Amino acid sequence: MRCLYCNCTESKVIDSRSADDDKTIRRRRECLGCGKRFTTYETIEVAPILVVKSNGNRQAYDPGKIKNGIIKACEKRPVPIEKIEELVDEITKKINDSTVQEISSKDIGEMVMEGLKGLDEVAYVRYASVYRSFKDINSFMRELQLMMEKKEAEKKS
Repeated sequence: MRCLYCNCTESKVIDSRSADDDKTIRRRRECLGCGKRFTTYETIEVAPILVVKSNGNRQAYDPGKIKNGIIKACEKRPVPIEKIEELVDEITKKINDSTVQEISSKDIGEMVMEGLKGLDEVAYVRYASVYRSFKDINSFMRELQLMMEKKEAEKKS
């Protein structure tokens, strides 16, 4: 690590602590050349995950976009922001744990819909209506019918 003050490459670590929920290590260093102290941060380098859109374009994975979509679906619904953030974190964790470098937007949409099913049924239907872009009322009704059948089956078991 190069000293900010004298450009010396020799330093010793005075103190180390974890930061950012154990995702970063903060190190306090002392330059062996000039004796001044400075702080460095050590983090894990993460390879970017690319989202493959339906038109074939690729863009960097952004959990903020997922959060915004879920917030729109949950608008005027009794869903706390903490639950939305938990869902976004859960989806992000699934994607990061999968070790893939590219994931389709369709797969992400399915994960969001699966999470919304358990969170709020109305939000799920709202999201599904945009995500699946229902062509007519019949396709929308088929989706609602499937949802109602699953709910009835859960009640019986």
